Amino acid sequence: MRKNILSLLLLLLLPGWALWLTGLTESQPTSAASNASISVDEVVASGLQAPVDITHAGDGSGRLFVVEQPGRIRVIKQGALLSVPFLDITSLVLYGGERGLLGLAFHPNYAQNGYFYVNYTRQTDGATVVARYRVSTNNPDVADSASAATLLVIPQPYANHNGGCLKFGPDGYLYIAVGDGGSGGDPQNYAQNKESLLGKLLRIDVNGGNPYAIPTDNPFVNQPGADEIWALGLRNPWRISFDRLTGDLYIADVGQNAWEEVNFQAANAAGGLNYGWRCREGAHPYNTSPPCNDPNFLATLIDPFTEYSHSEGRSITGGFVYRGTRYPDLYGIYFFADYVNGKIWSIKKLSDAPLTWSSRTLELDADFNISTFGEGEDGELYVANYYQGKIHHLAGWQRSYLPLIFR
Repeated sequence: MRKNILSLLLLLLLPGWALWLTGLTESQPTSAASNASISVDEVVASGLQAPVDITHAGDGSGRLFVVEQPGRIRVIKQGALLSVPFLDITSLVLYGGERGLLGLAFHPNYAQNGYFYVNYTRQTDGATVVARYRVSTNNPDVADSASAATLLVIPQPYANHNGGCLKFGPDGYLYIAVGDGGSGGDPQNYAQNKESLLGKLLRIDVNGGNPYAIPTDNPFVNQPGADEIWALGLRNPWRISFDRLTGDLYIADVGQNAWEEVNFQAANAAGGLNYGWRCREGAHPYNTSPPCNDPNFLATLIDPFTEYSHSEGRSITGGFVYRGTRYPDLYGIYFFADYVNGKIWSIKKLSDAPLTWSSRTLELDADFNISTFGEGEDGELYVANYYQGKIHHLAGWQRSYLPLIFR
């Protein structure tokens, strides 16, 4: 009896995280974002240089692949950072500022064909290159650096706003996030120019054509506009993601002077959405030059579902909807951050029809620059500590366990 009383007193004194460690959690992920609290205390790997992307191969290996901006891809295997890079193309990459090796995506059938895709700025001229590589035949932890096949080259007029994220959608097509070409204010209005690939989200079929095919339902097929375009009106989309459960698309877009935003496209929605830049920055007017002075045109633009001003942060880093199992209270919540000040927010889609969202909630004020989120094969989420070269695991629990346990 005395032992039971002591155990009860100990439980009353334990913080929420300790209760989680005892396994006293609800079995179903039903918590709202406002009830979740997160931590990035666990360091998964260190010793990296300028990490800007984290992903997995979908091959059952459980490995994490980390993109280093100078031009390397590193492997975290069974909790250890391997010393030999998976791929080293530093000789091809123009690195500095917003340039470098910026994106990585593995083919949905990577376990069978060994194909993966990278996005980098070219050493010779700063153009964006999307290329395909293949894993080596004798070592799954090393790629064949001689297997490069260039899919797409996009000239870049300035040094910034390269975008760079690559993701395969649930439809099997490759989505490519491209910035507006740089400078400030999109001086050539590339983001609204349907003949330019700049300031767009592109969508291509890597399983057909030479070097790729155009999906027949892309919005500008057989009409004015570049066939590769899926969405337009983007400034510098720094990280896109698909909800692995629903297929919904999230696009974080870095703002100009005042607003940071996250845009949304529901799964199975048609392409051709215009997210507004340079007419709008976030949901706010930015430029009134034609066609931005036409009320009928403005009515076609899609506002972000969430935004924050530069009083809260300066440069958005897009994240993921949590679909892991270790932290059920985070299930279904979209996490994103600010690169400059390390704040992490959460927001949750509450319904599809009508489309409604929870309030945006500040979950954590981290003390490092968050350059990217990443999703493991198991749905667990990670964040990159850019200057310190670390990968942190995003953990979470519910604040209200104590009253739930003793009610």
